Amino acid sequence: MNRRDAFRSLMSFVSASPLFAQSADLMGPVNVHEFEALAKQKLHKLAYDFIAGGVEDELTLRANREAYKHWYLVPRVMTDVSKVDTSVELFGVKAPAPILVAPTGGKNLVLPNAEAIVARACAKTSTLFCTGSGAERAIEDGTSIHWWSNTTGQPTKESAQSYARRIEERGAKAITVTVDNQYQSNRDRNNRNRFDYGYMSTGVLAEDEKRAPRNPAKAAMWQPHTPNLTWDYIDWVRGATNLPVIIKGVLSPEDGELAVKHGAHGVIVSNHGGRQQDGVIATIDALPEVVQAVGGKIPVLMDGGIRRGSDIVKAMALGAKAVLVGRAPLWGLACFGQAGVERVLGLLGAELKLDLALCGKANLGELNAKMVRRIG
Repeated sequence: MNRRDAFRSLMSFVSASPLFAQSADLMGPVNVHEFEALAKQKLHKLAYDFIAGGVEDELTLRANREAYKHWYLVPRVMTDVSKVDTSVELFGVKAPAPILVAPTGGKNLVLPNAEAIVARACAKTSTLFCTGSGAERAIEDGTSIHWWSNTTGQPTKESAQSYARRIEERGAKAITVTVDNQYQSNRDRNNRNRFDYGYMSTGVLAEDEKRAPRNPAKAAMWQPHTPNLTWDYIDWVRGATNLPVIIKGVLSPEDGELAVKHGAHGVIVSNHGGRQQDGVIATIDALPEVVQAVGGKIPVLMDGGIRRGSDIVKAMALGAKAVLVGRAPLWGLACFGQAGVERVLGLLGAELKLDLALCGKANLGELNAKMVRRIG
């Protein structure tokens, strides 16, 4: 095969991907960064700040992005990449790319019934959807989707097991437990905007509406979620369901070891998108030690700061089985609704496939830690 034929072969499998093919009217933004810029123009300031913002000085929010600039790829050459496979299997479900939509609050700040809209976009692109509630309405509408239920936990064994049985009956493929949300965090942008947490279900006011906020954010800090959550929770849930239980919010290698010890089926290296505690380690910097601590016994996933296909390649070379994206699909949602979510997922999937090929690898299983180097 000559160079021109190889190039045509590469472009044919990229452009033919259902993750990439989208309508021509969405060709304005050409990457996730441009989607965010456009979304900022379209969204109410309260909504944009809620989604884009982090906690306090936003050190960790910025670190999640900045850390990728210190990890550099070391490609291999002279390998046959005329065919490249980015598919992945997670707990019995095969997806065309190792990209999941992460659980994010505040989708209704963007559009009414937004969880169901995102669920339909995930169904259209065969993307796994991790959500607190939104998949169920889409399923009721006839949408066929693979979804994981996300929870911050329940305070008692009885309530935890009731939740687990209910979620399994409704068709979830796994349970993720977000474990770094013991209390509501101190988010300066929301406090400054006097963000009303009632907006989470109703959407923000139109610009010409004058009603004062009902529940300004100054009262939200220290609001408890599940501060009594311990490792016993895994035993509670596993006693009531056959679903995989995945722990989201792990940064310490010691907690990775404990997750394995207590029977978790997987962990997600996450700092809540820089929205929960400021000054904690960036996720891609935390990833290698957690992977080492887990020792291949259970899969390790990662979220935080994913904006490019090369970010995904770096994470997977460092041992992640897949990644979750939170803000990026919301920028697509704000710009073009369901089609925008599909477009964002398509861009990330296409970039991933191209970056994998340019690294000289024909599938994700060929990635390894020798292909990345931390500089600076």
